[in-house]
Amino acid sequence: MGWPFDDATRRNILARCAAFTRLPASAPAPAPALKRAAVAIALVEAEDGAGGTALLLTLRAAGLRAHRGQWALPGGRCDAGETQIEAGLRELAEELGLALTPDDVLGLLDDYPTRSGYLITPVVVWAGTRAAISPNPAEVASVHRIALDQIERPDAFDFVAIPESTRRVIRFHHAGRLIHAPTAALIYQFREVLAGRDTRVAELEQPVFAWK
Repeated sequence: MGWPFDDATRRNILARCAAFTRLPASAPAPAPALKRAAVAIALVEAEDGAGGTALLLTLRAAGLRAHRGQWALPGGRCDAGETQIEAGLRELAEELGLALTPDDVLGLLDDYPTRSGYLITPVVVWAGTRAAISPNPAEVASVHRIALDQIERPDAFDFVAIPESTRRVIRFHHAGRLIHAPTAALIYQFREVLAGRDTRVAELEQPVFAWK
């Protein structure tokens, strides 16, 4: 189905997020050493001029200490005393200049444990027509709008085996490039939520280069 950028789509996605049965943080139980983090699945108008809805994806700046030059959803570590929603909204403002509020939040997806020691909570937010994006060059090399129709393509995702793990590596195909977990896993679960499916992604593997 198409996803026009309008209030009907916002309400539709809000309803699908509400119907999604999110696993509690204790199932599966996270390792005590994992640090809390949040990312934003921020929904904006697509670039094609057709009025579709897209999510924002960033390419991390080359000067960052960790995961430089990798594809990522806007986000980062939760500050002390900060909820995942608060962290996701703060990171959106810091990275992309998007000042949103808890009223813009449509829902939360499952937590995803990373090999690098984080437990990531995806926060789905509706940026609306006021989404004037101003990337912070210290953190973001470029910003890309991924139309929701693109993530619903049958060939958008695939799964491969690697010798270092018994778990499947998920890959998202975008514009001739491969985007891996955790980003690919979170986008994949969002795609499944849009389709009304409670598909789990915590066991989907990351490539070895993302383990540090």
